[in-house]
Amino acid sequence: MMKHGKMVVVSAPSGAGKTTIVRRLLASGLNLEFSISACSRQPRANEKNGVDYYFISEGEFRKRIKRSEFVEWEEVYDGCFYGTLKQEVERIWAAGNHVIFDVDVKGGLNIKKNYTDICLSLFIQPPSLAELERRLRGRMTDSEERIQQRLKKSVYELTFAKHFDRIIINDNLDQAVQEAHNAIATFIEK
Repeated sequence: MMKHGKMVVVSAPSGAGKTTIVRRLLASGLNLEFSISACSRQPRANEKNGVDYYFISEGEFRKRIKRSEFVEWEEVYDGCFYGTLKQEVERIWAAGNHVIFDVDVKGGLNIKKNYTDICLSLFIQPPSLAELERRLRGRMTDSEERIQQRLKKSVYELTFAKHFDRIIINDNLDQAVQEAHNAIATFIEK
């Protein structure tokens, strides 16, 4: 059992393929375990507490921030918090695994800043904004207003790509997964 493992941050604009890539990496034999984020929003119909997210109220989230219980946290939208609990990272390390995070760009950079020596940060970039918009529309899960919000935020998030250890352009999913796998395998072996 390792005292602490390594951390792999995967960040991207919404629709770039981050979650799909993370799922594939988890199944690739790299000794990675997914860090379940906490959030203050209500669960969607198909989401389960402790599986998809740790759902906690906005008030409780704020109390935990004051008690420094988060590795990172962000108020992503007004009154809507997302973050990573320290106890979640400790749970994964105690099980002998490395932590992989599927987090927003600011959260990813905060983890990298606080854990520089043990963290690899990957930015998944769409091949173009037009392709990103096509993917978001193809999901058929968001209103037009929400798609426009996501696109506007994506333009902003793309400006942070240069601050990550590695930029992976997801124009071919299999190649993007392989590139991420190779980068993580090399990092873990260090």
